[in-house]
Amino acid sequence: MASALTDKLTRLVKEMRGQARITESNVQDMLREVRMALLEADVALPVVRDFIARVKEKALGEEVLGSLKPGQMLVSIVNRELAATMGEGVSDINLNAQPPAVILMAGLQGAGKTTTTAKLAKHLIEKRKKKVLTVSGDVYRPAAIEQLKMVTKQAGAEWFPSTPEQKPRDIALAALDYAKKHYFDVLLVDTAGRLAIDDVLMQEIKELHAILKPVETLFVVDAMQGQDAINTAKAFKEALPLTGIVLTKLDGDSRGGAALSVRQITGAPIKFAGTSEKIDGLEVFDAERHAGRILGMGDIVALVEQVAAGVDMEAAQKLAAKVKSGSGFDLNDFLGQIQQMKQMGGLSSLMDKLPAQLSAKAGTMDMDKAEKDIKRKEGIIQSMTALERRKPEVIKATRKKRIANGAGVQVQEVNRLLKEFEQMQDMMKKMKGGGLMKMMKKMGGMKGLGGMPKMPF
Repeated sequence: MASALTDKLTRLVKEMRGQARITESNVQDMLREVRMALLEADVALPVVRDFIARVKEKALGEEVLGSLKPGQMLVSIVNRELAATMGEGVSDINLNAQPPAVILMAGLQGAGKTTTTAKLAKHLIEKRKKKVLTVSGDVYRPAAIEQLKMVTKQAGAEWFPSTPEQKPRDIALAALDYAKKHYFDVLLVDTAGRLAIDDVLMQEIKELHAILKPVETLFVVDAMQGQDAINTAKAFKEALPLTGIVLTKLDGDSRGGAALSVRQITGAPIKFAGTSEKIDGLEVFDAERHAGRILGMGDIVALVEQVAAGVDMEAAQKLAAKVKSGSGFDLNDFLGQIQQMKQMGGLSSLMDKLPAQLSAKAGTMDMDKAEKDIKRKEGIIQSMTALERRKPEVIKATRKKRIANGAGVQVQEVNRLLKEFEQMQDMMKKMKGGGLMKMMKKMGGMKGLGGMPKMPF
């Protein structure tokens, strides 16, 4: 959805250059493009109709403000209405209850409910400093209980044991009793899913809701489901008083219509979005920032947060002090920089949050190839001895051959890595003292990427 809508709006903005006013004609042109993009993205028809009507009402006759052009003004209106459709701002999780606060996870099988339960546990432990217990009430899928046990361990939470022979009601009551006696702040209950909606599933989850009286009932939905997500959302809304939505697989190659549809269909706010398969791949959903991503504006705030979370500040400060003292930049430091990139989620994850114009410039890069190249570099350095990493100058022909064999690469790739390392080393030497400022001044005299202005030094 993001790329389709971005492409259509970008083209429209170019066509509208020179026009001094937003007219009914150019609004109709834009709305036609937006409608097509939304329908192609599997957004529910009632949601599309409502969205288009709101945009039209706000856009017609609106004067172009200041230096903005009509196309930019229309994009601004679309951006505001996209955010409003998904629920303005941020709706955080509610834990205002006598501990343990119970959170009930609902959704169909395959939506990522079990993994999301563990991701939410990690989020609550790290961001809210809570003591979390998880339990599985899925007695129908043989591997479900074991899966929750495994991912709960990865999240750093505690898992309450259950067996397929037990009744979900009994499991829930036992887990709640245990959580109270052992002073847990939050109890996360993973419920059974089905491949399709059925009466047995709905009756069971209604009973669990009545027993547990959860402070939050979260509906977990696959962002790639499209129109099917709407039917599922309606069924769960009728069965349960949903308090929030978690969109999974939002990072996948999806049309993303569910993000725009489920909020309006259920009336419940989107609280979280699954952004990767990793256990920390869950972020608080911000409608305005997500609208920016859809329109190709990127999400620089999320990018900064991702980089900040992935950077080891202590290691970075040590490296800075080492470079400043003139101790030298060695292959251990080079490896550390590669591993920092991996901790940030890799190149593709960072690129996804850049504005469309910047990511398009880098679009010629083969991301898969770049990611593999990073892993290959890591493998080469890890095949070296401690001495070789500290003193790369000792790596001659025989050592290169051994390193290449150990990493499963050709000798030419070892040579390429060493050359890249030397370039980085030279750059670090220049950064010692006032070299960095000189480099920046020199760069300021040149026209940078995308017509970057001169540096103000």
